[in-house]
Parts: sequence; structure tokens; C-alpha cells
Amino acid sequence: PRSGPTASSTPALSLPAQHHLAKSTMFRLATTTARGLAVPKAFAPSMVARTMGTHPDAGVAPELLEKLGEMSTQALVDALWVMGYPQCQIEGARPLAPGMKCVGNAVTVRFLPFRQDLMADKPAGEASPEYVAFEKCGPNEVLVMASTGPWESVGGDIKFLRLMQRNIAGLVTDGSVRDTDELIGYGFPVFSFSTTAKQGPAVMVPWEEGGVIECGGVTVRPGDAILADQDGAVVCPGSLVEEVIKSAHEREEIEVIIKEELSKNPGPAGKYYPFKPPIKVDGPLYNLLKEKKPEVLGRMTGQTK
Repeated sequence: PRSGPTASSTPALSLPAQHHLAKSTMFRLATTTARGLAVPKAFAPSMVARTMGTHPDAGVAPELLEKLGEMSTQALVDALWVMGYPQCQIEGARPLAPGMKCVGNAVTVRFLPFRQDLMADKPAGEASPEYVAFEKCGPNEVLVMASTGPWESVGGDIKFLRLMQRNIAGLVTDGSVRDTDELIGYGFPVFSFSTTAKQGPAVMVPWEEGGVIECGGVTVRPGDAILADQDGAVVCPGSLVEEVIKSAHEREEIEVIIKEELSKNPGPAGKYYPFKPPIKVDGPLYNLLKEKKPEVLGRMTGQTK
């Protein structure tokens, strides 16, 4: 039998050592694969995946999406700000036509700058990443497409006809779209940086679906909730939706009280607004809420959740 220290007696690796081991392992796996050799069973996919973050992709329940859809993006942004998520709006994503609004779970697609070898290596036809993503979309899903640039086309009428057939909740991109009139006629909400006549395949490649992406300066994970209206598109972590809805409704009620007070007694809004828990005890907003809505004082002062 082999002698030496047991696993339980081996000292734990420091964090830098763990990072070095992970990088070394990934390099050996890449080298082994490139040589056409079998990957050892010790390096199972689950072990390799631990070097990266994971993401929930089950999505938000339809009943919660319905409640979220009753909110405005401003209310959602304010609630997320209070909860420590100040960066949540997909910059540049604007409605293709007035009145468009959508809510749904994120289905993601990521583009890369065009290279001939990338185009040759990616799956072709119906197996191409964007078409695989389309088939994951339905009435409770919003397709989020991360472009390589604001003026590059992520698609147009022929490609997105399938999204109409799938009855998709909406499309959001930090890039542009083609065939504007046809897309508006399809009836589903589209939010993009702009419109263009240019062809997308000439400058970028649809490389991945179902991954964590950066779109419009913010991170989007599959299963995140997307809410978009005339003021833009906002991302909410799926696990926070229920709490965000509660917080947003409460903030909207408080804002109504503040607006009514300022209309009745004109003066600078800074006396009450903006506000973020914990508010000052016996301050102007505290005293106003004590009179108008005392049940929120515990949460507003940070004494209760």
C-alpha cells in the first residue's frame, strides 16, 4: 500500500495556488484535446466547469412576470438601485415604435467580430446559435442579442419571421435591426440601438447562445427578467424579482405621497427626494410618512425588512 499523508491531512491550497492549478488543468486539457487524445476521467466536465461561474436559467414564473410587466422601467431601476444593483439598464436599446413594451425571461445570443475561420467553425444552418436560441423563445421569453457594435445588424425580416411564429415576448439588442417596417408589422416589441440597411454577416458572427453576455454595458444571464418600455430595457436578476416588485410598489406609493405634498406645498423636491433607506429619523420625509403611511417607516429607516 502507498504511504504518505491522507487527503484529510493535506493542507488546503491558498487561493492563488487554486487559480494556478485551475489554469494548469485547463491548459493540459486544451493541449490533450488538440492532440486528439482522450481526456482523463479525472478531469470530468463538472470539474472543468468549476473554473467558471454558473448561471440559473430556469427563469421567472409567469405569474411574477405578469406582475413585473405592470411596472415601469423607472420603478424597476429605482428598486434595483436600493437593493445594490445600480447598473441594470441596457444602454442604447430603444423601442422600434411608440407604445412597445415587453417582459420576459432572457434568452441570450452573443456575436463576435467576423473572421472566416469562426464562420467556418460554427454550426451552420438551423444549428447556428441564433436559430437554436429562437426555438427556446415563446410568450414568456425576451431574446437578448449582444452585438459587436451599435450600428451592426443582428437580423431582419426573414430571420425574425421565426420569432413572430414563436409568439416571442420581445427582442432586445445593443445593435441595430434591418427591415424596420416589416419588423413593426410582425407585432412583437423590438428594442435596438438603431436601424440599418447593412448586412450583419459581413461584420460579425453569431457565436454562442445560452451564455452569460454583456449587452449595452450590463451583464445578462439566461433566466434574468427583462422589462422594456419607452424609456429603455432593464435587466433584473431572476432571484430578486419577487423582492423587487414589493420594493418598487412601495417606492411608487411613497413617490405619490411626495408629489402630492409638493403640489400642495410648493418647494424644492430635495426636501424629500431622492430617498434611499435608511432615511433620517425625524427628518422631513420621515415626518411626512409618519403622517401619511406609517407602516413603511420600519423598512425606510432600516429597522425592519
